[in-house]
Amino acid sequence: MLRACGLGLLRGTRKVLDEVDLRLDAGRMLAVLGPNGAGKSSLLRVLSGEWPPSTGQVRFMDRPLAQWSSLALARQRALLAQTESLRFGFRVEEVVAMGRLPWTGQPPVAVEHICAQALTMAGVADLHGRIYTELSAGERARVQLARVVAQIWDAPAPRLLLLDEPTASLDLAHQHQVLTALKGLARLGVGIVLVLHDLNLALRYVDEALLLAGGRVHSQGPVDEVLTPPNIEAVYGIAVDRLQHAGDPHGWIAPRPRGGPF
Repeated sequence: MLRACGLGLLRGTRKVLDEVDLRLDAGRMLAVLGPNGAGKSSLLRVLSGEWPPSTGQVRFMDRPLAQWSSLALARQRALLAQTESLRFGFRVEEVVAMGRLPWTGQPPVAVEHICAQALTMAGVADLHGRIYTELSAGERARVQLARVVAQIWDAPAPRLLLLDEPTASLDLAHQHQVLTALKGLARLGVGIVLVLHDLNLALRYVDEALLLAGGRVHSQGPVDEVLTPPNIEAVYGIAVDRLQHAGDPHGWIAPRPRGGPF
């Protein structure tokens, strides 16, 4: 459903992305991983169509993004940016309803129903009626997730979600709750690309991983094959062990203790 070939991106004179290839099929979750400054958020913006690539091409449903109208694309894919700047006193359900703007003409009762389902999916149905600016950072993050899910809720297949660090502001329980919900959406055929920093969350929830370093793809493929100690050490510069516990099919990644105090 989503293909990228030879993507390059220049920001000023700096090469942010270089020869990036990517493939995502419907119903799959792909994690984009890498150290700070690797180009993860920039890649998501190019995949969404927000930033045009300097070289290469992105195709969605076998059509170049440039051939999609803004409205048609907004009905099939939604982007959750890393930061949000909404500072007005909207109620939570009004924020989520902003995701329905591409679907003008729907009866208000239908919009309310979709927004209620999206809030439930994001685990924030209990925030209905609250003022958005009075919420914690983690609560706002989950409301924003509900907004982008509402945007593509009843779109025809295939549907695409692009999520930049959706777990960054969340506590441990809500990280797992959100990723479990996203896994459920993937089972319904939604394709999901998400930027993550937590390698162990990626191991547990995603199907595939793309490991970026300096704007280039170091490795990509099934997450178990990408998140190996040699790959992680090469990209992050830290030695790790891949540990396994009886009955746990995922295992976890742990840094090796350093020799000194720092």
